[in-house]
Amino acid sequence: MSKSVSDNRIERMKELVNILSEAAEAYYAKDEEIISNYEYDRLYDELEALEKECDMVLAGSPTLKVGYEAVDELPKEKHAAPMLSLGKTKEREEMKSFIGDKSGLLSWKLDGLTVVLTYEKGELVKAVTRGNGEVGEVVTNNARCFKNLPLKIAHEGRLVIRGEAVIGYDDFEKINAAIEDPALQYKNPRNLCSGSVRQLNNKITAERHVRFFAFALVEAEGVDDANSRQKQFDFMKNQGFEVVEYLEVTSDNMLEAIETFADKIKTFDIPSDGLVLIYDDIAYGKSLGRTAKFPRDAIAFKWADEIRETVLKEIEWSPSRTGLINPVAIFEPVELEGTTVSRASVHNISVMRSLKLGIGDRITVYKANMIIPQIADNLTGSNTVEIPKVCPVCGEATEIQAINDVQTLYCVNSECPVKKIKSLTLFVSRDALNMEGLSEATLEKFVKEGFIKSYKDIFRLNRFREEIVKMEGFGEKSYDNIIASIEAARNTTLPRLVYALGIANIGVAMAKVVCKHFDYDLNAMRNATEEEVSCIEGVGDVIAGTFCSYFRDTLKVNALDELLEELNIEKPEAGADADKLKGKTFVVTGSVNHFNGRSELKEIIESMGGKVAGSVSAKTECLINNDTASSSSKNKKAKELNIPILSEEEFMEKYGVAGTM
Repeated sequence: MSKSVSDNRIERMKELVNILSEAAEAYYAKDEEIISNYEYDRLYDELEALEKECDMVLAGSPTLKVGYEAVDELPKEKHAAPMLSLGKTKEREEMKSFIGDKSGLLSWKLDGLTVVLTYEKGELVKAVTRGNGEVGEVVTNNARCFKNLPLKIAHEGRLVIRGEAVIGYDDFEKINAAIEDPALQYKNPRNLCSGSVRQLNNKITAERHVRFFAFALVEAEGVDDANSRQKQFDFMKNQGFEVVEYLEVTSDNMLEAIETFADKIKTFDIPSDGLVLIYDDIAYGKSLGRTAKFPRDAIAFKWADEIRETVLKEIEWSPSRTGLINPVAIFEPVELEGTTVSRASVHNISVMRSLKLGIGDRITVYKANMIIPQIADNLTGSNTVEIPKVCPVCGEATEIQAINDVQTLYCVNSECPVKKIKSLTLFVSRDALNMEGLSEATLEKFVKEGFIKSYKDIFRLNRFREEIVKMEGFGEKSYDNIIASIEAARNTTLPRLVYALGIANIGVAMAKVVCKHFDYDLNAMRNATEEEVSCIEGVGDVIAGTFCSYFRDTLKVNALDELLEELNIEKPEAGADADKLKGKTFVVTGSVNHFNGRSELKEIIESMGGKVAGSVSAKTECLINNDTASSSSKNKKAKELNIPILSEEEFMEKYGVAGTM
């Protein structure tokens, strides 16, 4: 009989890994000490003892660091037996018919990348992707970096399991948020996960927070599964694996179980495109055999997308400050999943051509995974939409560029007004130089009049005082307010400046990380190599490449040098309150009254050593919300976790934070 580990000990090990990993990251990456050295050593010793006692080491354990390793290529390997697809249905009644008088397990059908893991003598020795079902790619080094995968288990016999490697929506959005160029952003979590698992350098896999959920026990030497799929799931859980969530079902509760999953998927963080039903009785399932394509012991239930037919009214070509021109479909409004939609991104030229779109075509639309509006099909297929040969803004020639065989449309005119306007709009925005009164519309007028041609010109607007006060919508007061805001913006910080420059993929958070890494030394940042930048926590090759290429552009560097003559860059100094909120994480929601927006409150919390997260978790110190009695999702989550919900005034009083307004 195989060894197994109690749920309590596994949960305690997971808890210790999380606590110690967070403490180590704070200490080594952020120069913060959230627990004492004594406490760290005590918890480390407890974890090490549990690992020896249970003969198990979980992924991410500080007792076993996974070395990063790059390979030239991923070897191919043939599977011992073909990995078949499942038969599919969208009919709930068919699920009842399938189970008949038997019992089964109904679980999520996760939308990621299927991986087969092999353990021998308690150690992970091999991980292979599904590939084409016959041959997969060996990704063992990358699997060792999966966020929740046990690297050492109690069972010492040969063990082979199948599961799904996935990236959650929350992590997907964070990764995309750090990539400002839409052409480089990932289209969905599945594509991101597939690329992350199949990397040649497992350092990148580790940064992507890939998780693994087991869904099938293929082989377990010396294990008595009692002819039950549920017993197999119990065994895998006892070895430290996270398994897909499942419900026991019969024909009597099948519809109710499906509805339970249908309710959960609305807020489920892990991508799922349906459910899987399998007989609990293993021998019975095997006795049914298989068709030429599918096994007969399981079936997949696909969510029936709510699809509406409508008419394509126009294609809107939307230029960005990077030059990318995105096609957006505008159609007659329809109701989908409880909301009215009239727009859907067409993503790029390749998708546009595959859909054969034409104005007036009858199209069907749906919400992918019940969230993102998409075009499902084109019922007319007139293929008459013309791709603009000139930019809709500047009238200069466009160019179709191919990135990884995906065609996208670009305006290549460096002087395109939309690039300039949107770059300037970012430059003066609240998280950048924070200049009030310079809206996008105002900037557009000033650019048109020739008052502003580059960043430095903003600081020299006083040369055009007479012209500005005479312009429609302006006057002495408006002019004075704008100039006062510009003068105040001369004193700024390096992270604000770096974000304001609009370097591709460098958002607010990333600008702070990079500046802190280089000790707020702009010259060091300008002369850094891609290798140096890519070593920063959370920075990959793409971000490092765009960051360094910016400082290799002579025109941009010259513009920056001219701009620096107008600015006073303040280097942060550790004040008396620098550690006042050290080790504490806050969540801010709703409007604020004592600060210049939530972003200013966030900066103040960070300047006092605290962190501000986007969602409530068990690690949250408190939720700051002036509407403490609201039924918002954040309030509900806080109440579930017994996290305090404080008004702005309560927060300020409790933590000694002074308002600015």
